[in-house]
Amino acid sequence: MPDDVSKPRHDYRFATQMSHAGRAGTHAHGFVNPAVHRGSTVLHPDCESRRSFAKDRYNRVMTYGTQGGPTHYALEDVICDIEGGTRCTLVGTGLAAVTVPLMAYLKAGDHCLMPDSVYGPGRNIANGLLAAYGVETTFYAPAIDEAGIAALMKPNTKVVYTESPGSHTFELQDVPALARVAHARGAKVLMDNTWGIHHFMPFKHGVDVSIQALTKYVGGHSDVLLGSITTNTEEDFAIVRGAASQMGHFAAPDDCWLALRGARTMAVRLKQQEQSGLAVARWFESRPEVQRVLHPGLPSHPQHALFKRDFTGSCSLFGVVFQPRYTEAEIFRFIDSLALFGIGASWGGYESLALPTTGFITRTATSPDLGGFTVRIHIGLEDVADLIADLEHGLATLPK
Repeated sequence: MPDDVSKPRHDYRFATQMSHAGRAGTHAHGFVNPAVHRGSTVLHPDCESRRSFAKDRYNRVMTYGTQGGPTHYALEDVICDIEGGTRCTLVGTGLAAVTVPLMAYLKAGDHCLMPDSVYGPGRNIANGLLAAYGVETTFYAPAIDEAGIAALMKPNTKVVYTESPGSHTFELQDVPALARVAHARGAKVLMDNTWGIHHFMPFKHGVDVSIQALTKYVGGHSDVLLGSITTNTEEDFAIVRGAASQMGHFAAPDDCWLALRGARTMAVRLKQQEQSGLAVARWFESRPEVQRVLHPGLPSHPQHALFKRDFTGSCSLFGVVFQPRYTEAEIFRFIDSLALFGIGASWGGYESLALPTTGFITRTATSPDLGGFTVRIHIGLEDVADLIADLEHGLATLPK
């Protein structure tokens, strides 16, 4: 009997890993896909077994539904393969994946560093819950260098939060440099790695905790809300998993099953959406209506060299800054005229989206003014020629 590939080896390529991880195996009798295990109550054969199980609650021993089950465990294995980590905690949303590790590592009197380009609800957590609980947050310029972040560190800085690139303005961060400073001062590095899924290996660059909105590329079909928190050490896993458990976070098994199904095709979707995204981004660069395109994968991006150093590829999300002569009403008319681009706040799904961002971005350490009205573009799985034709139709509504 050949070795079963249900436990992917490190030498398997990404598409192979996604096809086989979290499955019973190719030589196991039964359906190809794992089942959905739903349940709250877990029964035990005797009282002594129940007591010994309870002592090991953070390992994969089922004591109650909120601690997860076989469907959760399969998805955790898949996410660890994607992120390059060892342990994973699943939660109900991407925002919960942001909140849990912040609450796990910070307490009253602590200080947190967070990029000015952070996902909006992440900023709200810092200015809301964390501030109310006595945690101070300093927002820093996303492109800050090693000396700059060192100057912002305080004796009570416990977390350096990163998001590279920012999901609205697409500045990159020198994560290895930030990690060197953070670890030298005893702080943890948390990273929202949703944009860089598969293309940025967080634990190879000094990250301690990697956050994913599985709603996006893992789900892939805009029909699931889910988040993951991946760690690379048992110590960090215990801290994160403990916080999630104490706060009652839980991921529904049906959502986990949908994410498992999405992961099987993610390698193909990521590759196609990367290529299509770059093609549309380059087309936007050629248009006279556009001042610049915010895409780290383009040579025109000011941090493209950093992108080439740390990333193996890009995703389908980028920004377009229009010439300053256009008004908000004119850009709204352009977006409203598009037939193939929905107006929605998410991304990573099969459908293309166009979202106005000017006026919806908060900045305190840097200026929110990008020089012109900005639209965030997500490229789905439609044919690129059709998308460009639709965009050409939309641009024709702008005054010459």
